[in-house]
Amino acid sequence: MTSSIWHPFTQHGLQEPVPLVTRAEGARLHTADGRAVIDAISSWWVTTHGHCHPRIMAAIAEQAGKLDQLIFAGWTHEPAEQVAEALRALMPQSLTRVFFSDSGSTSVEVALKMALGYWHWRAEDGKGARRHRIVVMDHSYHGDTIGAMSVGARGVFNRPYDPLLFDVGRIPFPAAGAEQATLDALEALCRLPDTAALIVEPLVLGSGGMLFYGADTLKAMHAICARHGVLFIADEVMTAWGRTGTLTACEQAGVVPDILCLSKGLTGGAVPLAVTMASEAIFEAHYAADRARMFFHSSSYTANPIACAAAAANLAIWREEPVLERVSALAEKQAAWLDKLGRFCHFDNPRSLGTIAALDFKTSGETGYMSDLAPRLMAFFRERDVLLRPLGNTVYVMPPYCIGDDELAQVWDAIGEAVISF
Repeated sequence: MTSSIWHPFTQHGLQEPVPLVTRAEGARLHTADGRAVIDAISSWWVTTHGHCHPRIMAAIAEQAGKLDQLIFAGWTHEPAEQVAEALRALMPQSLTRVFFSDSGSTSVEVALKMALGYWHWRAEDGKGARRHRIVVMDHSYHGDTIGAMSVGARGVFNRPYDPLLFDVGRIPFPAAGAEQATLDALEALCRLPDTAALIVEPLVLGSGGMLFYGADTLKAMHAICARHGVLFIADEVMTAWGRTGTLTACEQAGVVPDILCLSKGLTGGAVPLAVTMASEAIFEAHYAADRARMFFHSSSYTANPIACAAAAANLAIWREEPVLERVSALAEKQAAWLDKLGRFCHFDNPRSLGTIAALDFKTSGETGYMSDLAPRLMAFFRERDVLLRPLGNTVYVMPPYCIGDDELAQVWDAIGEAVISF
């Protein structure tokens, strides 16, 4: 099939095949040529309960017949109200405000603007200095919009756009045994009078290579920020909704952020939607009788009713079904497969947290995102009807929670074969 589509994160000059998927169910993608492919990465980490989950699909169909779209500036609708109240009940009590957007990147943009607006308006009210410095962690990834790229790692992802990116403060990734260097660097930056906020991916840096760090370190970073009055932004776009074994990753560290970014699994992965949750203090900084002080951010599709209906159904699933039991069972299976594979094959840095499992292929070539192993491995897995998308020489498995034992075995058997073959 010829196509005019320009696909994301795809080098069309390599002439790699682009399979046509016609339907999906559970953990399986069905292609036009009759193949049933196991979606072992939840279609870029979004699909939690499985593709075309009946409760979520029914909610979408029902809403589509009632209200498809509504301007959200000064208007509201029932699905959005349901989602906001359900999130208030599920997330930490201090996160009192729910701001809707459309993707993980935009939820991060919103968080950054909220943080800077908070310090701007406090300064206007004579309550402190105007702060603007954002602190980020090396190897992090927060999205592909300009602000999100600015607070992510600099390199191949954003080199052509460097003139557009703003400066940030950086702390090293807290590698095992080197956590104190991260905390010391954060302490030094938080002492600066213009430091406004720290943004982090809690416990797992996703696109940076599935890099894990401990809950104790996350807790210590939060304590440093709190001690210096620096806002703490948790980007849980990937790590929330059970991926790390708990509803949010911050929960494992006993951390409550000032601002929380959520997307991906918010709708169970069915349709795009994001929220940025904020504390009352951040909302109050923007609250006034002055229209010039309102929070200037939106998109045409903010809080789309159909997307909100999907999110409301997903939140009902979390309330009414034993989702965390499914997460725990999958986490045990992932860890067992990783251990079993390690007894027969040689690879580097096997690791798992919750439903996420990862390992690094040994290679004499480049080991970063641009490792030439990645496209070769992707093709290898595709031939075995498994959708895995390696991050350079790092292979990770992050399947929907509904994946069956036989399907999981097929995924890990393919990885074992690849370890031997490559």
